[in-house]
Amino acid sequence: MMKYLFSGIACILMMQIVVAQNKKSLTPDMLWKIGRVSARGITKDKKYVIYTVSNPQVSENKFQKTTYKVAVNGGEVSEVKNTEELLPNGSVSPDGKYILSDKEVLINEVKGSDKYKDLPQSNAYVITSLNYRHWDKWEDGKFNHVFFAANNGEGIKKPKDIMPGKAFDCPTKPFGGDEDYIWNPDSKHILYVTKPKEGTAYTISTNTDLFEYDIASGTTKNLTENNRGYDLNPAYSVDGKLAWLQMKRDGYEADKQDIAILYNGAYYNLTQNRDDIHVEGFKWSDDGKAIYFTAPLNSTLQLFKIDHFVTTNNTFTGTITQVTSGDFDVAGIVGELGGKLVVTRDDMNHAPELYTVELSTGKMTQLTHVNDAFYAGLNLCKTERKFVETTDKQKMLEWIIYPPNFDPAKKYPTILYCQGGPQSPLTQFYSFRWNFQLMASQGYIIVAPNRRGMPGYGTKWNEDISKDWGGQVMNDYLSAIDDAATLPFVNKSRLGCIGASFGGFSVFALEGLHNGRFKTFIAHDGVFDFRSMFGTTDEMWFEYWEKGGAYWEKNNAVAQKSFAQSPSNFVDKWNTPIMIVQGGKDYRVPIEQGQQAFQAAQLKGIKSKFLYLPDENHWVMSPQNALVWQREFYEWLKETL
Repeated sequence: MMKYLFSGIACILMMQIVVAQNKKSLTPDMLWKIGRVSARGITKDKKYVIYTVSNPQVSENKFQKTTYKVAVNGGEVSEVKNTEELLPNGSVSPDGKYILSDKEVLINEVKGSDKYKDLPQSNAYVITSLNYRHWDKWEDGKFNHVFFAANNGEGIKKPKDIMPGKAFDCPTKPFGGDEDYIWNPDSKHILYVTKPKEGTAYTISTNTDLFEYDIASGTTKNLTENNRGYDLNPAYSVDGKLAWLQMKRDGYEADKQDIAILYNGAYYNLTQNRDDIHVEGFKWSDDGKAIYFTAPLNSTLQLFKIDHFVTTNNTFTGTITQVTSGDFDVAGIVGELGGKLVVTRDDMNHAPELYTVELSTGKMTQLTHVNDAFYAGLNLCKTERKFVETTDKQKMLEWIIYPPNFDPAKKYPTILYCQGGPQSPLTQFYSFRWNFQLMASQGYIIVAPNRRGMPGYGTKWNEDISKDWGGQVMNDYLSAIDDAATLPFVNKSRLGCIGASFGGFSVFALEGLHNGRFKTFIAHDGVFDFRSMFGTTDEMWFEYWEKGGAYWEKNNAVAQKSFAQSPSNFVDKWNTPIMIVQGGKDYRVPIEQGQQAFQAAQLKGIKSKFLYLPDENHWVMSPQNALVWQREFYEWLKETL
């Protein structure tokens, strides 16, 4: 009997090996066949979830979008041609009388053709202050304003500007949308987000505020005048409580982000006492008695719930409960449906899909199955956590991502991944560019440390990176790769280092101090020279906060220490092949950063490549450019690692 048992086990193992061998490993071209799922909302009748699938059309260099609906318990998926009758319209006032919209309004005559009407073909810009360009666009004197008009054909027929003459934006630029202006449930007031500053003052401040416009009187009130940092994403509960995301300090874009409440004229902060919580996003429960939110935890994004109430003395209290747990990201909250919460979930092996969550147990059930068939034929990658001791005796968590069909008896080339931000969480995210599954599927082990400057490990860990970019964080990276080099399956003579934005800076910095550890580098839109970055980037609040001041402040010891850490100061130690990628419309990390780094490498005789993307910003948005990026990326690794 034992003989037959072993024979059966052997057959099962052989079948598993055959199945694995018949599956494919992810390639760049395959990545651009994955459908991208984004939630639109829950229908008015609370029966369906509406979502859109964007399918890349590489040959046409665009995306084809199709909208569907599915019931909360799954089942048949139906295509939807028109969502206007199905989804609630937040632009319409609760009483149905008014509708909101936004459009650009010319406030300042910046362009030559606007200032001089007799010169309509002029493309000159007349600039008298900073904020003359932002993210990937030049300031043309036009600002986004909010308008309201009658929804039923009666009353105000011509849309009325609620921000007349103001050189302020709502939606806020560059990423704001219609979530930046909402109705008060009383239908008498409009709430909107803007940064009430112009020109140079705008570039050195993060102080956005919530403003309340009174329709009857035409007056506006600043609801968050006493808070100096970000106030964003306002949302009312069904019973009239206002919640929003708030940071306290002006100029600090990565400050601890909390959920603030305004109720009966009193202010409360629901998460300020939890040092480990940095709120990414939130949503009210349908009954207004709870708030759901997401926050980084243990190198993932998880779902939390705040049950709150008002005591007799009008004091808000709240109990924070973690709802979900696991090696995945709860990347967004859609809303409640059928007694469950609908969320977006992804992980390093799977692109986002919609899931339902049972709030009492945290049990998650997949709701959409856009890419199931694709992943069924794909070899997946194992991911695991590992703790590394840093040079200052801290415990640092990192992800290790293994190639498909990993064999611990073999030795693999290994890549250190440097996260951007600098203060952004490194979680189980699924990127269509910096895709860990794709990297590992080419036969590389990926080491991704949660170094200094990442939320989810307390405020001090997150803030230790500011004003010290070249300090402890660089030691954290070296601790991670040195630890990896001791693993028996890591080929320590074939180590690479990659990253974008702050990760790109990290690559440039490590090129000058790695002491032969790495065989190759790749930097995308990285900061190379601190002085020219200070003189050309768009958001000066970031530079002042992160550097501690300007380079010309000779008596400012903090600023002088920061500027001394510029990678351009250590090019004399560069000696390793490096590939540099730069977007032509990246005004956050402008083009001269990549140019200077490439020029330095070339003049030093270092094997180097410059991938220039003239129409891309800090990211790579078009399908064909993204594929060029990935093909060049892996071609470089094949050549040099």
